[in-house]
Amino acid sequence: MKFKILGISLLSLMIAACGAPKVVTMEEPLLEERQLDTLYVTAPPITEDEKDYELPVYNQSHTRTVDLLHTQLNLSFDWEKEEVIGKANLVLTPYFYPTQTVVLDAKGFTFNSIQLADGTALNYEYDDRNVAIQLPTVYTKNDTIRLVIDYIAQPRADGGSDAITSDKGLFFINPRGEEGDKPQQIWTQGETENNSRWFPTVDKPNERCTQEMYLTVEDRFLTLSNGLMLSSTKNNDGTRTDYWKMDQPHAPYLFMIAVGEFAKIEDAPYKGKPVNYYVEPKFAEHAKAIYPHTPAMLGFFSQITGVEYPWSKYSQVIVRDYVSGAMENTTGVIFGDFMQRTERELIDELINDKIVAHEMFHHWFGDYVTCESWANLTLNEGFANYSEYLWLEHQYGRDEADQHLLEEWEGYLSSTRQGIHPLIHYGYDDKEDMFDAHSYNKGGAILHMLRKAIGDEAFFAGFQRYLQDNAYSAVEVDELRMAFEDVTGEDLNWFFDQWYLNQGQPSLSIDYGYDAGTKEAIVTVKQTQDGRKMPPVFQLLTAIDVYLPGQDKPMRHEVMIDQRQQEIRLPAATAPALIVFDAERSTLAIWEDNKTEDQLAYQFQHAPLFLDRYQALNDLSDEYPSLETILQKALQDPFYGIRAMALNRLPEEISNTTTLALLAQLAQNDEHSEVRSTALTVLAQVGHDQAAAIAEKALTARPYNVVAAGLSSLYQLDPAAGLAAAEKLSSETNSLLVATIGGIYAESGDQKYLSFFDKNLENVDGFGAINFFESYGSFLLSDDKGTNIEKAVKRLKSIGTNMGQSPWARIASIKTLSELQDGLADNEMASQWLGAIDQAIEAIKTAETNPQLKGIYQQF
Repeated sequence: MKFKILGISLLSLMIAACGAPKVVTMEEPLLEERQLDTLYVTAPPITEDEKDYELPVYNQSHTRTVDLLHTQLNLSFDWEKEEVIGKANLVLTPYFYPTQTVVLDAKGFTFNSIQLADGTALNYEYDDRNVAIQLPTVYTKNDTIRLVIDYIAQPRADGGSDAITSDKGLFFINPRGEEGDKPQQIWTQGETENNSRWFPTVDKPNERCTQEMYLTVEDRFLTLSNGLMLSSTKNNDGTRTDYWKMDQPHAPYLFMIAVGEFAKIEDAPYKGKPVNYYVEPKFAEHAKAIYPHTPAMLGFFSQITGVEYPWSKYSQVIVRDYVSGAMENTTGVIFGDFMQRTERELIDELINDKIVAHEMFHHWFGDYVTCESWANLTLNEGFANYSEYLWLEHQYGRDEADQHLLEEWEGYLSSTRQGIHPLIHYGYDDKEDMFDAHSYNKGGAILHMLRKAIGDEAFFAGFQRYLQDNAYSAVEVDELRMAFEDVTGEDLNWFFDQWYLNQGQPSLSIDYGYDAGTKEAIVTVKQTQDGRKMPPVFQLLTAIDVYLPGQDKPMRHEVMIDQRQQEIRLPAATAPALIVFDAERSTLAIWEDNKTEDQLAYQFQHAPLFLDRYQALNDLSDEYPSLETILQKALQDPFYGIRAMALNRLPEEISNTTTLALLAQLAQNDEHSEVRSTALTVLAQVGHDQAAAIAEKALTARPYNVVAAGLSSLYQLDPAAGLAAAEKLSSETNSLLVATIGGIYAESGDQKYLSFFDKNLENVDGFGAINFFESYGSFLLSDDKGTNIEKAVKRLKSIGTNMGQSPWARIASIKTLSELQDGLADNEMASQWLGAIDQAIEAIKTAETNPQLKGIYQQF
């Protein structure tokens, strides 16, 4: 738009007002609407107050000059050189404006030829990241461009992020068979814009196309890609070519391949669509536990979204050395091998449920409807994050879901110590920075608040409207808002502006009172957040429950908080026994809820939600007179999370026979392994007269955490019996149990157990690896002569520098070396080992490629 006053352009007036030497007269031509030339003028000096007068950083959506319609890839692989040998057939059209150039993302390629489908060779310019292809003539939006590109890709990493630790795009695992019995695999990780390291494309989230994939591999390998495999042809040279076709358009970053010697397990189809699981062969019998409830989830998510699962199949695969947690590639989800555990190891573990749900929900929010730019990433990840709550609520009940919500809040609020930014964040420094607790945790929490603000029926109808209106397209946050506004008839700018387009969260101080004269309960709400960094006032549509003495049910009042300090008066015939502000426990905030201990005790016994009981149990002091009664009630709570919390609040000395009886009952019979294992530990600590017998009985339990707790407790109570039990269990491979046995052996100091540590050092994983390696270090230091120190340092260095080892084992290695360094400080023979330890620590630091571990290693 041009602004003119009496025929003179506003630009001319601005120049004149600034005292610029160039005079612009009416006779000079005005700037054209689309002209991009810069007019240089001399400006006055910038004052101190004006130094920040600059346009904010704005990372815009990719400008679409062409529309990629279809991608056909014919790929084979050179494992020795770790190269992709490819031929790409691309079908495109100009997006709107005519063009004679097509620019594609292609990082680290060698091009053999680029031509049109009719064989016409094309000129191109290439800078190792983008290839600009010159077409023989100008094409319009009514024309079709068909390119044939013959290439070799050499995928390499330029960096990574906390969420996705390498941007290599395509990974060869143990390509030359040099890493022992580690499987040989190929797999891809496209997000954010890294699939262009193995095929040429328009590698942006607001692009989408259909695809075909011809994969030629050794016949011993299985392949997986997007869509359906339509044929598999054995070749004369011992290879096989699998043909996969995806006839629904999706974003290029969602293209995937996986190649390996997998076992493939078929589950019950979902409405005629294949559902299958790829795992390493030894886990085949556990596949349905590894990918729990997959068909049921497909049905549940189809129901609540109002959109049937839209894709042709649902496949899930686990790979080695994965650089992220999991990835929602359309119809072919990839997971890291932390998911791959036995059915016994997965007892009472819900992490697989949550991750399977998260990646599946992306097939609606992220794959079917995709964020237009990385600034809008929460439109993918916030929904996927919230799917975890929805599934837990549906399958396991609201208490489980609310416990998960609390963990999500804590994760987000903890992250704010490093800074805050808007949920829709156009000003990011690096697109990889968007994969944080804002886009995930906060994004899910805000959807939960919206659900409680507008009600379930409107919320899920909004899902359906948003998905149907934007199917197979890219979106920004306004389209989400408009979908909910179209459903509810309400203006929701107040909600979206403060939660999506602004930053931070309220800090709330809540006080309660009663006016006997007017018979009104009083709730005073103060917002104390720093108004210089975030909105000084958040609008909060919430509910207040008022519990009067002798009444079973509270009176609920819907209120809008829209002031910095606000007094709310509610009718109450007598002084309330309890008032619960934010009765649905849905508001993301930092809380100072000023209840008395009597009110907290009443809340525990009468308010219905997990977060009601959690708050009361957490905030009651050890000196509260009725705490023991509250704890006894908590030990019998229907939800295991409250029972476990109560166990951890028990005092070190217990004389109450009712409490002791409850404790013994939980240790022996609780239905949840977390409660049972915690009870076993507490039972040993308080010296219960039946603790040893109960601990010994636990050694035959199925859940490994119960066996580990029983073994540890037995050793604490009867070291000889515990050591004997550890020896009987020493052939077990579960990391938690191995770490427990290692702790017992280390405490014994008997060097005959060295072989146990040697056998298990490279097999333990997860947090158990940290504990096991720590025990190994203690075990080595228990020998004053340091007989095995030199050999151990070499072994730890080997593990820590091997990027094929799990991150847990690598960090455990450097941590153990550091502990050896400290432990040997007073040993008169230490000089012969300390130099080697220093060198090993530096070697591990140098070899490490994971950005998160690199940061942690700075302390060593």
